[in-house]
Amino acid sequence: MKKLTYLLPLIFAFIGCESTKDDILEEELIEEIQLIEEYGYTLNDFNVIRDTIRPGDTFGVILDANGVPQQKIFEVANKFKDSFDVRRIVVGKPYVLLNSKDSLNKTQVFIYEKNKTDFAVVDFRDSVNCYNDTKPIRFEERVASGIITSSLSETMQDRNLSPYMTDRLANIFAWTVNFFHLQEGDRFKVVYTEKFINDTISAGLEDIKAAYFEHRGKPLYAFNYQTDSINNVADYYDDKADNLRRAFLKSPIKFNFRISSRYNLNRRIKYYGYKLRPHKGTDFAAPLGTPILATADGTVTKSEHRGGNGNYVKIKHNSTFETQYLHMKKRNVRVGEYVRQGDVIGWIGMTGNTGGPHVCYRFWKNGKQVDPFKEDLPFSKPLPTEYHEDYFQFMNPLKDQLDCIEY
Repeated sequence: MKKLTYLLPLIFAFIGCESTKDDILEEELIEEIQLIEEYGYTLNDFNVIRDTIRPGDTFGVILDANGVPQQKIFEVANKFKDSFDVRRIVVGKPYVLLNSKDSLNKTQVFIYEKNKTDFAVVDFRDSVNCYNDTKPIRFEERVASGIITSSLSETMQDRNLSPYMTDRLANIFAWTVNFFHLQEGDRFKVVYTEKFINDTISAGLEDIKAAYFEHRGKPLYAFNYQTDSINNVADYYDDKADNLRRAFLKSPIKFNFRISSRYNLNRRIKYYGYKLRPHKGTDFAAPLGTPILATADGTVTKSEHRGGNGNYVKIKHNSTFETQYLHMKKRNVRVGEYVRQGDVIGWIGMTGNTGGPHVCYRFWKNGKQVDPFKEDLPFSKPLPTEYHEDYFQFMNPLKDQLDCIEY
């Protein structure tokens, strides 16, 4: 009995040590278990199934196969049409099933990814709930630069930059840079933001904050500045606060003209027996020899004499717009030549089918002839003076940042 009494403290001490050791191991184990948070749920609490919508899949088929009662499937299909129309799930889109961690493995939450950032959630636990949400997004500022050796897109590709960067730059400088005839040695610098989903997954180019393009030796700056934060109105301005977008001139004739015939798809002419003869241009009548001006910067794609057009010139301004000038007395430009807005490209004449001296001005948008006076054409307005102080405070650090980027 004495021996047992003597041994008890040692036994309890031994048990206590073992207990402490187990507690430490348990704490370390808990620390090693990483909680996975996604879509607003802790995924560790579920059996997670990730898949994509396959041909023949429907919302009902997927959920029925995973133990969701028909009554709840029917409720979602009818009650939550506005937030999630189950009939419009698209083949190839990802979805996630959060299933119960038991022998039933029944779906408790269905998540459908509409795109890279937006998703719909249907929660079947307790009363059915359906809502839309967005993944956490982070924006990171980055810089890029390059020297053109062949084309802008190839230069972007060589530098592992997003193809959207090419489109964005082309749109920003569309009215000042001829992207159809870039010269070897033209160069660019860009300050832009890249979007990341769930903090790590790149979703590509978000926006261009500032850009520099050197074309034919001429430096051009562009800064994205917002003048209306309420309506989110922003535009690109240069280092002198001028808008980079260039308006088309209202007329290819500077002075002393009148519009003798407008764009009219329902025109009928007595001389032709009142047959329908659409007029897809606007006629500007002026004295013989009056200079004809290019209404915007661009590249000459046609300069020839042909049929009823007589002497004419056609100019491609960008991927969207083209203009044409008919019945010239004489042409002043050649195919492939780059012209600036206001350059004299020819003179008023009477060549081709015409009853008097004029230029028939034709306007193309996306390959279709349209009435330029009814189109919402790009405008060019300098930044209002009341914004100048704020603009230059905003612009100067970005300009310094661009100037310091190396090629």
